[in-house]
Amino acid sequence: MACGVGYCAPVTPGEPAGNPRPARRRLSVDRRREELIAAALELFGARDAEDVSIDDVASAAGASRALVYHYFGGKQELYVAALRSAAERLESRLRPQEGGTPLEELASGLGHYFDFVEEHAAGFAALLRGGPANRAGEVGEIVDGVRRRLFHLVLRQLNADEPSPVLRATLRSWIASVETAGLDWLEHRDVERGTLERVLVDQMVALLGVAAAHDPGVRLLLEQLEGEPAAREPAAR
Repeated sequence: MACGVGYCAPVTPGEPAGNPRPARRRLSVDRRREELIAAALELFGARDAEDVSIDDVASAAGASRALVYHYFGGKQELYVAALRSAAERLESRLRPQEGGTPLEELASGLGHYFDFVEEHAAGFAALLRGGPANRAGEVGEIVDGVRRRLFHLVLRQLNADEPSPVLRATLRSWIASVETAGLDWLEHRDVERGTLERVLVDQMVALLGVAAAHDPGVRLLLEQLEGEPAAREPAAR
């Protein structure tokens, strides 16, 4: 038996006693699972899911292939678990903000969204990588769930009730722009984050302006927003 600082390891026959093997880390079930998911998100965020193998995830996490199968059963189950983890973290940021004008609350919510984008880049990229064409079944439900939460949050922040078809299409178009802007920012990071957030808020106002020409209810909503003192500040300050 060869002993080091804090551990003892058996000596393999023929192995010098002065070079003990490092002891395997003992992690709780939850902690090991989190490590595997974190490794999977890094890989799924950088590459298409079909190009990531269980061996890739095991290697990145410093675990065995058998352990990944033990926790998740297979690559699809791991993929779904990783995306669900990212979605839950993002949804936890999408909380209603109180105390400001509608556009101030919208800007605050967008800031929390981009906090997640910046702090969990791999998770955000994995969640949205590939586009709607590749979103089916359980994976599609996870992504759509995040979009629905953001949609209802925006409705609340704009003080809108049941959206008309025009308003619904407008808000969904804006959410798609936010997602695309987030992915673009992660790829290039050549615009200051605060500037990008202000651009997206101004885009919302511009989209509502177009929709107002086709829907009296949106026109009333826009008039209420533009009546706020801070609603039309310039995007670049």
